[in-house]
Amino acid sequence: MLRLRLLTWDVKDTLLRLRQPVGQSYAAEARAQGLQVQPEVLGRSFREVYGAQSRRFPNYGHGQGLSSWQWWLDVVKQSFRLSGVQDEAALTKLAEKLYRDYCSSNTWELLPGAAETLSRCRQLGFRMGVVSNFDRRLEAILSHCNLRHHFEFVLTSEAAGFAKPDGRIFEQALRLGGARPEQAAHIGDDYSRDYRAARAAGMHSFLLRAAGQAEGQPEVPPEHVLPTLSHLLARIEKE
Repeated sequence: MLRLRLLTWDVKDTLLRLRQPVGQSYAAEARAQGLQVQPEVLGRSFREVYGAQSRRFPNYGHGQGLSSWQWWLDVVKQSFRLSGVQDEAALTKLAEKLYRDYCSSNTWELLPGAAETLSRCRQLGFRMGVVSNFDRRLEAILSHCNLRHHFEFVLTSEAAGFAKPDGRIFEQALRLGGARPEQAAHIGDDYSRDYRAARAAGMHSFLLRAAGQAEGQPEVPPEHVLPTLSHLLARIEKE
């Protein structure tokens, strides 16, 4: 059994996921403001714009003179522009409303087993924290979804100044959690940013990978793979 003191957690698609695709939620808000835009078109536009913005201004523009608020408003506005909406007043209203909506528990839902696994880990005495490539809204999102109380700290890439897979964000987490790398394990759904990056920092790690998701993905020892979050404690005991 691993002698662990600290468990760190990714959030998006590990503990929480969006209730509906971005294109659908953006289109619904547009309809509420009297604009008709196809969800599929918005979804494609968002993926293109988000990718370009992330390359041009990594980690929400940290160190480049942008706030995450402005970073996201630019992404939302440009996604709608690319989808055919050119009314600047409407774009600003949409962007500000959607930024707020993505803090709400109406936008997010827990993955199966998330609440139960976190509660059990706390009962067993693990210290726990979040390590997530996310902006400053994450504290509020976790609170609204009734998860914040499980964690001693919430470390976002915006606050850290580094985004996974940069090992420095894990080093900060280890300091916050008061643990050495070999006393800590990270749980996430991304092979490069979570599983491999945490191991490169000297930590243990587990990859959340549902059945059928392994095709075309890098090989991971079966004992490090979590088909669901409910498998975590059994995996820790077997290590």
